[in-house]
Amino acid sequence: MVLDILHQPITTIARRAVACLDGRQTVAEALASLRGREIAERIVYFYVLDAEQRLIGVLPLRRLLSAAEDTPVTALMVRHPVTIPEHATILEAHEAFADHRFLALPVVDDRQRVVGVVDVTMFSEEDFLPDQPAQAAALFEALGFRVSQVRGASPLRAFRFRFPWLLATIASGLACAVLVSVFRQTLASSIALAFFLTLVLALGESVSIQSMTVSIQALQLSPPTWRWYRASLRRELATALLLGVCCAALVALVLVLWLGAGPAALIVAIAIVLSVAAACFYGLTIPALFHALRIDPKIASGPLALAVADITSIALYFGLASRLL
Repeated sequence: MVLDILHQPITTIARRAVACLDGRQTVAEALASLRGREIAERIVYFYVLDAEQRLIGVLPLRRLLSAAEDTPVTALMVRHPVTIPEHATILEAHEAFADHRFLALPVVDDRQRVVGVVDVTMFSEEDFLPDQPAQAAALFEALGFRVSQVRGASPLRAFRFRFPWLLATIASGLACAVLVSVFRQTLASSIALAFFLTLVLALGESVSIQSMTVSIQALQLSPPTWRWYRASLRRELATALLLGVCCAALVALVLVLWLGAGPAALIVAIAIVLSVAAACFYGLTIPALFHALRIDPKIASGPLALAVADITSIALYFGLASRLL
């Protein structure tokens, strides 16, 4: 029953009364035109139309009310708005809200004419105001989880969504095998390197997962900015270096006491520090990049970040060994 409803056209629930503005108006003219209308619904965004009634931008209510009266509406609007096509389903509208996190989205036809609007509260039993970001973030996360549950109802659909990202794991495994074969003489010269290869990889993957968790949790609350990225990267790299140095010292001590291999201990220690730092960089950067590209970082980031971290770790590990041994 639920699946049947979610696959109905979005036009079956879209609100037909849409708050539109003429793109040729100034703020004063737009406000004057609004006073002559009966607008019963709560307004969050105004949709700006051109002379042919096509959607050209979105204007948040606060921006309209705080602007100077002689400012053109087109100077305030957000261009290239996110829209829902009229042939989309209710499930696809869920996905659009979960991905873009707007409080309302316009429904448009093939000519970009607005035929309705969908409010995010239509998919929730709770109502909230635009100035309640925490409640809005929780709602968008719930929408994303609900979409993933529905998508997961079809194994084939889930397979098509998730399998391409697992190809990154396969590709990294093959790349790692090729790298190991290139350095097989280096590996043969010190059997101790083979003992600790999996440990170096595991530490890099663990730090990458930790950084990804921090990044994804932060991205749930606000979109990525350069300021956020730089501050987060400095903080995470400092933490990663501390973790790497402590882990490297402990592993090197065990290696020396166990095998008495001083050069190998130095190689393993340096490789751990560098691998952990690189894994931290990937774990923070890749989710932020996917979020900016509007790709679900929770699904896509893990396989790719771990794949790149593994390749980097092996390249550093055997690259150092070939130079120092």
